[in-house]
Amino acid sequence: MTQECVSDMKKRRKKNKTPKQWLNYLFYILVSITALAIAATAIYLVFLSRAIDKRFSGRRWDIPSRVYSDTTLLYTGQRINRALLVEKLGRLGYRETSHPPGRQGEMQLTSSRIALYLHSFHTPIYNQKEMPVQIDLQGDRVEAITNPETRARLPLLELEPEELMLYYGPDRERRQLLSVRKLPPYVVHAVLAVEDHDFYKHHGFVLKGYLRAFWVNLKAGGIQQGGSTITLQLAKNYFLTPERTYRRKLKELLIALVLEYKFSKTDILEIYLNEIYWGQRGSAAVSGMAEAARFYFDKEVSKLSVAEAATLAGMIQAPNLYSPYRHPDACLKRRNVVLSAMRQWGWLRTDKLEGAMATPLKPAAYTAKGRQAPHFMDYLTDQLMELYSPETLKTEGLSIYTTIDTQVQSVVEEALSKGLAHLENSYPELKRSDPGKQLQGAVIVMQPKTGYIIAMSGGRDYGTSQFNRAAHALRQPGSAFKPFVFLTALDSYSPIDTLSNEPQTYMIDGNPWEPKNYSENAPPEVTFRMALAESQNIATVNLAYAVGLENVADTARAFHLPVSKPPYPSMALGAMEVAPLMLARAYCAFAADGVLPFPLSIKNVVDETGTVIESRHALIERLINPAKAYMVSDLLRSVVEVGTARSLKFRGVDWPVAGKTGTTNDSRDAWFVGYTPNILALVWVGFDDGESIHASGSSAALPIWADLMKRLPQYVSGEWFAVPPGVEKHSICLESGQLANDGCCPRTFQELFLTGVEQTETCGLHDCPSRF
Repeated sequence: MTQECVSDMKKRRKKNKTPKQWLNYLFYILVSITALAIAATAIYLVFLSRAIDKRFSGRRWDIPSRVYSDTTLLYTGQRINRALLVEKLGRLGYRETSHPPGRQGEMQLTSSRIALYLHSFHTPIYNQKEMPVQIDLQGDRVEAITNPETRARLPLLELEPEELMLYYGPDRERRQLLSVRKLPPYVVHAVLAVEDHDFYKHHGFVLKGYLRAFWVNLKAGGIQQGGSTITLQLAKNYFLTPERTYRRKLKELLIALVLEYKFSKTDILEIYLNEIYWGQRGSAAVSGMAEAARFYFDKEVSKLSVAEAATLAGMIQAPNLYSPYRHPDACLKRRNVVLSAMRQWGWLRTDKLEGAMATPLKPAAYTAKGRQAPHFMDYLTDQLMELYSPETLKTEGLSIYTTIDTQVQSVVEEALSKGLAHLENSYPELKRSDPGKQLQGAVIVMQPKTGYIIAMSGGRDYGTSQFNRAAHALRQPGSAFKPFVFLTALDSYSPIDTLSNEPQTYMIDGNPWEPKNYSENAPPEVTFRMALAESQNIATVNLAYAVGLENVADTARAFHLPVSKPPYPSMALGAMEVAPLMLARAYCAFAADGVLPFPLSIKNVVDETGTVIESRHALIERLINPAKAYMVSDLLRSVVEVGTARSLKFRGVDWPVAGKTGTTNDSRDAWFVGYTPNILALVWVGFDDGESIHASGSSAALPIWADLMKRLPQYVSGEWFAVPPGVEKHSICLESGQLANDGCCPRTFQELFLTGVEQTETCGLHDCPSRF
């Protein structure tokens, strides 16, 4: 046989393979493809496993940091602004009922009583148990605080802080974390009943359900059903985009298998309950069951009733469609479906089912909140940025407890708005059509001894201008600076010493400068006390020269007020630039026994584990002794009683106040700073561009201060400062200005002196009556 014939036979054999040979060949190909697919899947599973480990080993969610107000104290004997308190209770989520409160968040109001069922609120620095309390009122005064269940009297009630703001990340999600291990079983059962009743039996997917979904999708020509278990839902929500493709479904299945292999069922369920979307709160997504329970029922998840747990479980399928706020009827029907499913799977007894179904749907009252205290929040953010990065604030779930009192803040904003509008109506020339050029103002309210900023408004309309004038505007304080001149002179002058008030000309850098008094009829001589009370410019400049301009400048610098080097005589009249917050802080030292506090907006910062990681306390700096601080306060009390701020008593301010008006050249700036032992408030009014407001501190700023303080009775005790050692009181003859003797009566008055600076000469105008 030739070689050519052999070659032809081989070719024919190849063409005429037997069926067995073809089967072997196909089997080889299938095995190879399967091996490759298994290898690729194994490699991909390893990749997924590492990705899941990396995702879960770090931070699982971006949790926004929350900003809270200070707590609110109520005590027996305290005066309150009832309207403000009820307003605040509404913001805290207390809703009015016609019956005595029986569940947390309920409130009943009568003319002489406020009854509450307190929320449960727990932090490392504050704990409030849920319980009923009854606040009995007599007019605007708290008569008694009791627990109606135990009839025990409570000397003090501390209401929980108010949530003010969240530092959102790009997804704008509101989220709190929960532990499944701490949940009542019925909460878990409600979710499993409608989402995955075989959750604890399968390994991530149910083959029958998956195949059924596959067949439905195949007939429909697209993805219509998912056959999802909780594990599959978690894989989809946590790792994948919402696209509906077979490729994504395969990824979803593989991720579910890895999750089931690497994590316990309890861990998977916990991640799911913390991840799931539960609707919208304004522009922010409500994510996780803990946040949903707080939003929809104002409760912790562990406090939910069976009916409430079923309501939340029913919402998972379509949170906005089944929202108890938007669609209460649909929500109720869906809730009852969940309850029936719980009974079907043996997780709810028949009697419990009937009771839960008969329970009316009662979501917590919901009111959309606008941004509160925006200028304060900007100032707070500036301080926080010195401690934490923006990323930390947006992702690490910090709880930031601040110094702000929201009752005071709301009064501040209203008083400033009303006061500026009243000025424009009284002086039409102050009106501006351009909102950006309107008359402006700033208000700061502080606790003098702690430095806590309890309210701040940096302008009349944050929407128009975000510039915070309270913290950043640099304006001349005018006569509001004068107390620092008089403080400097206390070592050598007493309140009854006389000062020259005669016009004088001073040469400044070769140029003449002649200060003028506000009134052309000012007396040629004036006492130390009255020079400050009446804000006499010439007497103040003469005093500054007498004690030394550099000494006055040193005093100002000690109070952290900026003064030029060398100082100019006009410094005595407030010709320098200060921010309102600087000036308010400086005045705090007079009300705090000579101690200068640091302005604080942050009290505590707590991380998501409940650990206090930042705690701010009053940082103080002693500048003067208590005796000098008391003397300045007493001098400033004369400003209110007989001086430039005497109109306060006609505006309803009938309690002891120390204060000082301030007006700059051409009336560009108007100020009033006033304080009591418990509270200090500063008001500034002016135009941003420095135009004249044609009004003084007493006519522009003081009325706003009076309106503000009259509405804060909780901060007005009516008490005055205790007289410290080093201050003496003597009877002075009204005519001679010397120590009075018996012959001076009744033409005498009482005056205070620093020890060592008191009057030593006895009146020589009146003879002391002979005694036999």
